[in-house]
Amino acid sequence: QVQLVESGGGLVQAGGSLMLSCTVSGILVSLNDMGWYRQVPGKPRGWVAGISSGGRTVYADSVKGRFTISIDNAKNTVYLQMNSLKPEDTAVYYCGARNRWGQGTQVTVTS
Repeated sequence: QVQLVESGGGLVQAGGSLMLSCTVSGILVSLNDMGWYRQVPGKPRGWVAGISSGGRTVYADSVKGRFTISIDNAKNTVYLQMNSLKPEDTAVYYCGARNRWGQGTQVTVTS
């Protein structure tokens, strides 16, 4: 059974940084396509960043150059390093794989 548990969200001022973590069980992050998504109230969940099983990373235009997705094989964990945060980055962030998501972690960026 695939389980994903996100952590690392919080409150930060614009221009600040946060690193989100997603601890995964049931599958190996190194052998699967992993992604980060975000959702604000009243809007559908949107894709933010992805890393393929081959290590290729891709990003939504809105976060390109500011966010970095990575994995730690030893910890079976996916990370999202978020720099130069903007108020519009405020959302619940989810880790996803194989059409499964965790419970999410709230990120709030104040101006």
